[in-house]
Amino acid sequence: MPTLKGLLFNQFAAEGLSALVAEMQSEYTTKKGRRFNHENITYEISRPALKENTIEFEISSKIPEDEIKTPKAMQSYFQQIKKVLGKGKRKPESIEMENIVWDSRKETEKKRDYVKLLYRFPLDDLFDNKVVAKLHDKVMSGQADPSTPDSPSTFTKAGSVVLGVVRENMHQFGKESLVKLMEANKEVKVSSKG
Repeated sequence: MPTLKGLLFNQFAAEGLSALVAEMQSEYTTKKGRRFNHENITYEISRPALKENTIEFEISSKIPEDEIKTPKAMQSYFQQIKKVLGKGKRKPESIEMENIVWDSRKETEKKRDYVKLLYRFPLDDLFDNKVVAKLHDKVMSGQADPSTPDSPSTFTKAGSVVLGVVRENMHQFGKESLVKLMEANKEVKVSSKG
């Protein structure tokens, strides 16, 4: 059974990721739902999910089928993306190639291949006690912080500060992960053309 902490963290993680979706859709070409297009690749950021004291979310990108025609070339593209994303400090929990068959009007089928990344963060990794203490001191000294939510679910200012930090951190984690995927796509597209 989920805890109150988990439910609240998930709510504010969702706000952070939704803000990221809005930011990306305003910067790039907006697509339906939580998707956007950049340099002929569609990206999607999922809503977070609370699972066993962790927050999970997925980021995916369509493999550019108009540039990569054969199944073998798509598999090679995916393996190169996987290799690039396997480096660095904050790696995805899993990297998968997913095939989606989509038919909106039951008239035509659209088959698309995606790179799907799963990220998982333990609840206690979503905030830093030192950061929370500094922000709390600022709030208590009368310096209003617009990122601190006024949540009726928290009974203390410190609790509100923690939720604000969770929201900011999820936005930041999501953005770093998304930018890394965008850079990987760009790098692999350039190397596959060369």
